[in-house]
Amino acid sequence: MAGGKQRPGFPARVLPGPAHGQAPARRAVAALPLAAPAGGLARDPIPARGRMVQQLAAGGIHEPAVLHAMSAVERHRFVDSALAPQAYEDTALPIGLGQTISKPSVVARMLELLLQGGVRDEDGRLGRVLDIGTGCGYQAVALAQLASEVYSIERLRDLHEKARANLRPLRLASVHLILGDGAAGFAAGAPYAGIVAAAGGEQVPDAWIEQLAIGGRIVAPLAAGGGQALVVVDKTRQGVTHKVLEAVNFVPLKSGIA
Repeated sequence: MAGGKQRPGFPARVLPGPAHGQAPARRAVAALPLAAPAGGLARDPIPARGRMVQQLAAGGIHEPAVLHAMSAVERHRFVDSALAPQAYEDTALPIGLGQTISKPSVVARMLELLLQGGVRDEDGRLGRVLDIGTGCGYQAVALAQLASEVYSIERLRDLHEKARANLRPLRLASVHLILGDGAAGFAAGAPYAGIVAAAGGEQVPDAWIEQLAIGGRIVAPLAAGGGQALVVVDKTRQGVTHKVLEAVNFVPLKSGIA
């Protein structure tokens, strides 16, 4: 929980993905077997996933590392088997308890925004990232392709357990799943190079800004004009800046554990 000192663990480790601005390297990601040739996208063994990634590229996702991440993660493994035929369509799908797995285009857009503004380590990867709203675990695994470490927090116990079951076969040591109040962030893992949220409130919680490293970035939905808009928050030594982007539709941010 947020007040603890010991960081939660998860077995094994994922190999680093391509650095920001670089073409995917010729290597496989542990438990996510997709080798990408230098200078282009891999030939995806799942044709629907390959088409999805091509559509993301055509739709404006330009970061090679993000396209690689979307190629590497098998989205159909994170939805009910009855919905698997729709897994690579650009649509949100139900995952239970009134929650959804976000559209691939939205996930890719948020990852790209985070990558363009977060703090990177010496290998060019994002540093430690906080993922608010684990859901089924899909975004946390995508983040693991870009970041050195991912802390993903979920307030709904049943979804937290579902995500643990989904991630267990992948054995990603860099991903830590936490049952807790995402609105309060996770202070034990701070400071974070980036924070990304799959739920939006009236304002960005102060706890997120406090837990963000200098030079870090928050990407989250925020209430705006009767709906929601994607917001980017950058933290510098001079202060905090907010930039409002396009309209989005996420579940509301709630406090507490259920």
